[in-house]
Amino acid sequence: MWTAFLLVHLWLAVLGVWLIPQKAFWDLDLYRYWMWLGVHGFGWPAIDTSWVYPIGATVPMLAAGFGGLAIGHGYALAWSIMVTILDVLAMAMLLRRDRGQVGGWWWTGFLLLLGPIAMGRLDAIVVPLVIAALLWSMDRPAVASALLTIGAWIKVAPGALLVPLFWGAHRPWRDVVAPAAGVSAIVMGTAIGFGGQGHVLSFLLEQGQRGLQIEAPGATPWVLAALFTTSIKRVLNAQIVTWELLGPGTQKMADLLGLLLPIAAAAAIGLLWWKRERVGLALWAHRSKRGELVVRGAMLMTLVLLVFNKVGSPQYMTWLAAPVAVALVLGLPRWGTTAKWVLGVGAATQLVFPWEYTEITGGGLGVTLVLAARNVALIGLLVHTARELFRVEVDEPAAPSAPADRRPAPAPAPEPVTSPVLADALLVDEAPAVETTPSPAREPVDPSPRRGVLPDGGLASPATP
Repeated sequence: MWTAFLLVHLWLAVLGVWLIPQKAFWDLDLYRYWMWLGVHGFGWPAIDTSWVYPIGATVPMLAAGFGGLAIGHGYALAWSIMVTILDVLAMAMLLRRDRGQVGGWWWTGFLLLLGPIAMGRLDAIVVPLVIAALLWSMDRPAVASALLTIGAWIKVAPGALLVPLFWGAHRPWRDVVAPAAGVSAIVMGTAIGFGGQGHVLSFLLEQGQRGLQIEAPGATPWVLAALFTTSIKRVLNAQIVTWELLGPGTQKMADLLGLLLPIAAAAAIGLLWWKRERVGLALWAHRSKRGELVVRGAMLMTLVLLVFNKVGSPQYMTWLAAPVAVALVLGLPRWGTTAKWVLGVGAATQLVFPWEYTEITGGGLGVTLVLAARNVALIGLLVHTARELFRVEVDEPAAPSAPADRRPAPAPAPEPVTSPVLADALLVDEAPAVETTPSPAREPVDPSPRRGVLPDGGLASPATP
């Protein structure tokens, strides 16, 4: 297991650092440049200037600077080492569980199928944090809340998983809301202390200015239409290095998705609340039911962010890893279909990016159809996940007692046995006492002990009549 896991990480690093860096790890060069500007006095993102990421993203970006901020392989190599260390820690947590091998092998396969995008983006930093949070969600919800909040201050998306964690916690305000508020207060206070009060929340506005990205599920009709018409253009947004669609209806669709995303998120929150209320007290009596609510709820919130997002970058697929891996490790029921679909999504995503991305931006037919199929699979996963949450297992009620006039006749009284103590042990409160006549040759027995209790205080073994 460990050998395969480390070899996959080595392969991803070799691809991104040396073989195809411009295709796979180009965002890392952007991270390096931002940190170089900050170190050399040209301003820190989210403190001195507005930024597309939360301010917490500067921590891993700056940490990778131990490999050097100059142009070259050093920064990307340091980033790959950092991601590998975090993934190793998360894998160790998975393997401590009884079914750790199942989830561990699945995660290893998913990383291989998803390709270098699983390592060479900021999203790779938050995946191990989410895995740890979901594993601790039932036993240490406060720690899980803190980890998800830290992840949200790096890449936003983990913050959505606080919703199922809230519904699955016995004391949600103390164990989920309070830790999240505490972490956020520390981050905000630190940013303000460095003079970033004017930019620390700029990431909330920067996303609204983006167009309809070519890989987004909502862009699929226009991506397909662009194969047959020149009125729809594929254009590069050089500021954030993303390809977007420009043509009739594209901006309206981008605006519509901006409205649908919070509506869909609210609907998902309502579904999770309904599930919690429907399960009722069984949520606290059965760990599997609580685990299903939290982990399946995490999958639901993740898919809502993917399907209704106008951005849809390929690295977003890394978000799917944590809920599936944890569900398999916990042995939650009916996750086989989801696990297989997500593997297929990973493979299709790697084919699209980085290997055939120039075909996507150039209008290649085959790979465009693969992208469309991948997006349809994401929508199917969302529907499947919602349907599984609607499923409520109801315990079978106890068989009703027979009517009074049809009750079975009482069992015949047992035959007298040779031992008067054992005979006395057969007598129960619900049955009338059976009188026995001691043998003339037998010494009388002291009747003082309770029924079913030997004279020396021990319990008599039940006897079969």
